[in-house]
Amino acid sequence: MDTKQLAELLYPSVSVPLDEWEEIFPQRSLPDGAAVTRLGPSPTGFIHLGNLYSAFVDERLAHLSEGVMILRIEDTDQKRKVEGSEELIIRSLSHYGIHFDEGVTLEGEKGSYGPYRQSERKNIYHAAGKALVERGWAYPSFMEEEEIEELRKKQEERKVLPGIHGEWATERALTLEEIKEKLREGKEWVLRLKSRGEGKETFFIEDGIRGKVRVHPNILDTVLIKADGLPTYHFAHVVDDHFMRITHIVRGEEWLSTLPIHLEVHEAFGWDSPVFCHTSHLLKMEDGNKRKLSKRKDPELSLDFYHQEGYFPEAIREYLMILLNSDYEEWRRDHPQTPLEDFAFRIDHMSGSGALFDMEKLHDVSKDVLLNISEEEILSFLLEWADEYAPLDAVEMHEREKELLHLLAIGRDAKKPRKDLIYAKQIYEFIRYYLERGFEVQDPLPERVGKEEAAGILEDFLQTYNYHDDNQEWFAKIRTIAEARGFALRMGDFKRNPEQYKGTVSDVATVVRLGVTGLQSSPDLWSIMHIMGEERATKRLRQFLDTLRK
Repeated sequence: MDTKQLAELLYPSVSVPLDEWEEIFPQRSLPDGAAVTRLGPSPTGFIHLGNLYSAFVDERLAHLSEGVMILRIEDTDQKRKVEGSEELIIRSLSHYGIHFDEGVTLEGEKGSYGPYRQSERKNIYHAAGKALVERGWAYPSFMEEEEIEELRKKQEERKVLPGIHGEWATERALTLEEIKEKLREGKEWVLRLKSRGEGKETFFIEDGIRGKVRVHPNILDTVLIKADGLPTYHFAHVVDDHFMRITHIVRGEEWLSTLPIHLEVHEAFGWDSPVFCHTSHLLKMEDGNKRKLSKRKDPELSLDFYHQEGYFPEAIREYLMILLNSDYEEWRRDHPQTPLEDFAFRIDHMSGSGALFDMEKLHDVSKDVLLNISEEEILSFLLEWADEYAPLDAVEMHEREKELLHLLAIGRDAKKPRKDLIYAKQIYEFIRYYLERGFEVQDPLPERVGKEEAAGILEDFLQTYNYHDDNQEWFAKIRTIAEARGFALRMGDFKRNPEQYKGTVSDVATVVRLGVTGLQSSPDLWSIMHIMGEERATKRLRQFLDTLRK
């Protein structure tokens, strides 16, 4: 068959041949070893932790090597496109410190290798498709869905690989005249790869993360360009990666099964393949077993979850780096104040067997990260979160901004600093007792203290309370009240002779704590009362006393 005539018949409107695109998108002028990476999300309205995980690898690879990171929107499946998704992707990733050098931005496209939306690159794909037809690497297929389904059933019966290959690829034998006739009849067609993998032996490629990976040759005549003229993922990403001069492709291990197709498409064009880097799945423990994080089962897979809960971006980045490189935690212990960006991230130090995502571990990491963030930054982040997710309380929080700043600082500069601040929602719930709106005593009295005894403790405390007392003077008065009312001043005395005491000095302090905070446990009570001010603190104590007397 005259493949050039066939190519012209299928793609008569191609005005820029493939070799000219090579000149339009020349090799990049970058330092030796510089990586060019890309993130290619689909605009479906859902961006998840896996996207951020891969983006982090892309970003580190590019920016540690003085390379380029690109945002490419892979929107060839127009049915799944959700309005506003591009902005969601850009803002979400920017929130976690992922900034692109090139590609789609909120202000338009940036860079010389665009368009950066696949739906706008049809002319390039058609030029590439035409070139493969000319070279005898692709052909038109007119099979209807019913025919393909019937073929699948026969393949199932014979227990052979499903798909168009070998003896099942009957349209390879169509003559030029037969193709012309079908086109005259207006039959829809797709462009298929004419695979040459049948009978080839397995081979190895070097994966950037996994090392040597055994690959079975592709034998499928997979679809390259669909009936609507838009490419499949298999075709589009190969063409785009080549002309955007991508050096490293970071993607999930679920794409390993399609790697043979992508390698053969590169072979068909005569192009060198980029370095493939297949990341492991994010896993979680369930009933003693590991499983893949699921969009349906696990809300923590969605990045929106972390925004709603108010996790600090620095904490998420820190934890992801722990998952990505096994030697990062040791480096962090040796460099507690050094920016994460100074760590020598390496893809060959990534795990090939799955990264276990553990919320408790994330919380531990977050506690450590927040110790190195100033109270001012924590409060600013908290107020921004409250404006969106706790608007009724946010008004008072802004009014009491200076007080909240002091409240957050309690115990943070001690020898053993407080490590109970984790994420915005948790911090908000932790300090909500300080706000007047909706304040109530939530916790019960200590087990050993009845209402009458508690009322007496509060009366004694209010009679002796002096706002200007320092911490030691304040607690000395608590001890005096405790001793006078028959409470042990030392836990050891109470444990040895419990029948001689009503309880311990801790019980007495807890009664006062309940009146001020509504909680049995809180940061240093003297500090809280000092920040709150005499009027508010004593008003709460009197209200609690009135409640106890009822």
